[in-house]
Amino acid sequence: MELPEKKYLPNIKQVIGVISGKGGVGKSTIAVLLAQALANDGKNVGILDADITGPSIPRLLGIETMKAESDGNRLFPILNEDGIAILSINLFNEAEDSPVIWRGPLLGKAIEQFWGDAEWGSLDYLIIDFPPGTSDISLTAFQTIPLSGVVVVTTPQEYVSMIVRKSINMAGLLNTPVLGVVENMKSLVCPRCGEIISLFDDHGDSADKRLGVPVLASLPWHKEVVTAKSIHWNALPETIRKDALRMAKETELALASVQKANKA
Repeated sequence: MELPEKKYLPNIKQVIGVISGKGGVGKSTIAVLLAQALANDGKNVGILDADITGPSIPRLLGIETMKAESDGNRLFPILNEDGIAILSINLFNEAEDSPVIWRGPLLGKAIEQFWGDAEWGSLDYLIIDFPPGTSDISLTAFQTIPLSGVVVVTTPQEYVSMIVRKSINMAGLLNTPVLGVVENMKSLVCPRCGEIISLFDDHGDSADKRLGVPVLASLPWHKEVVTAKSIHWNALPETIRKDALRMAKETELALASVQKANKA
């Protein structure tokens, strides 16, 4: 497959996509927690909300009432309380529930602008929250943005794994490294007795076996995350922050391993 030339931005060191062929697995939440954990570790971080028709990053970060700006040529991301630069179509809409009714070429053009026409500044990491599936938006992002690697989000269900493998295979076809999988909502901890309860029957198959990629993290279901209107790092319980920090560290290690292999 002949790919278009990608546009490199020298001020952005690493670009990590967060993908999942399936909706409803907590992909955007994982993208936010990954960005927050990296920022907490002293990194300069941005989030590009590539889910143009279903953007949720502003709401998750509690900035749905703020608006980004444009001078007609350049886009200017906004900073949240953690210093994370954010760009989303919902930061330009008058109302956050206004639908984006665009055909494929316009959706792809929006991704190109969010990447190449934005004043991101100097970033150690740009996290891209992909939409579900393998359609126009995802294809444009894979083809035009120099992704350092992608993190795959899934839940431990076989039918979900089948759909998620489509995104993994897409990354392979487009020569993008898959850093690993985050298995989300694998279990919950009983608030009364502390027992760990599995939420899905994975038939004893681990995520790396089902998907053929290493596991970066297995995260439990947390009521504090699922029911929160927005995710504020300092307001999260310590257990959730520790899980997110471990996920970020494993992601960084996987990225370093991929880049070392590429240099060899």
